[in-house]
Amino acid sequence: MFEFNLLAKQGRARAGVFNTPHGALETPVFAPVGTQATVKLLTPEQIRGVDASLVLSNTYHLYLRPGDELVRDMGGLHNFMRWNGPMLTDSGGFQVFSLFGTRKVDEEGVTFRSHIDGSKHRFTPEKSIAIQENLGADIIMAFDECADPYDEAYIKKAMERTHRWAERSLAAQTRKDQALFGIVQGGVNPDLRRDSAKFISSLDTPGNAIGGLSVGETKTEMYGTLDVVDPILPENKPRYLMGVGTPEDLIEGIRRGVDIFDCVLPTRLARHHAAFSPEGRLNLKNATFKRDERPIDENCTCYTCQTFTRAYIRHLVVAKELLAGTLLSIHNLHALIHLVKDMRAAILDSSFEAKVPIWLNYWSGNASKKKEQGG
Repeated sequence: MFEFNLLAKQGRARAGVFNTPHGALETPVFAPVGTQATVKLLTPEQIRGVDASLVLSNTYHLYLRPGDELVRDMGGLHNFMRWNGPMLTDSGGFQVFSLFGTRKVDEEGVTFRSHIDGSKHRFTPEKSIAIQENLGADIIMAFDECADPYDEAYIKKAMERTHRWAERSLAAQTRKDQALFGIVQGGVNPDLRRDSAKFISSLDTPGNAIGGLSVGETKTEMYGTLDVVDPILPENKPRYLMGVGTPEDLIEGIRRGVDIFDCVLPTRLARHHAAFSPEGRLNLKNATFKRDERPIDENCTCYTCQTFTRAYIRHLVVAKELLAGTLLSIHNLHALIHLVKDMRAAILDSSFEAKVPIWLNYWSGNASKKKEQGG
């Protein structure tokens, strides 16, 4: 059911297909984040309109509201939110561990207080798997502990606990129609990351995730960590880099053998008036766009860029119209999803390595600067 077929490689970049009960995922792939069973400001039809094939939802948030048992009784996440494609849920671990000061970790699990009403709750590996089985996503995560990447003493303890929790997560799984991924931890310590990649690989789960990155470390440290785990993780299983989603990070991640990405960044930026563009990130609230008749990106084929000007979107932003966030979300998601699709096509036709400098130049804003300077 969860077979991964590797179709092509160029360098370490991979193009493949991962089969799920709700359809085949063409990898590499970027997933929009629908934290509370919704990608903010977008309908499922609009999500399909940007060519998304995978959507992520959050275990912690859906457990608290509306409750995983209610979602189960409503037919699971796919039926509840009317998304008929593949879905992924995280374990809730990252959200719980981000509640610094209101949670307590022990060997059995984590006790924490809800950010909504302060009520007391407890997650264990077994509880996390039970919630995810109720939610019914195609890909689910083992419960893990995400630690401060620079706290050397604690990172090792958290990594070892993550390994034990991964074994307990596997033992707790009862549904066979969900692919359970283990998660590699270890901060930015190369030796710990090697140990973790070896251990998680040994569990022989249908895929492997790389957690604990994009949490404060430098880009150099992130990419170095991917360099460490890439040769260890099995080639015949998809690799999921959790919570990473700038154009540069997608390019550098795919260069290092990553197959699946997710991030709240494109929709979060949209709600704060920002758009990905070849000029860098644009703040559409700026007065410089008041009479700008250009689209956000003249090379973009999304609905927003094919229909509206920067001037109109700025007007919506200044007037505090919700449509601004919708249009910017459509553009930002389309930009990332189609960048990844372009990279997949380039891996398949063996042009990937030649195009990497072009993509990096484009998304850094350098190409636009050269054009303005007559270069």
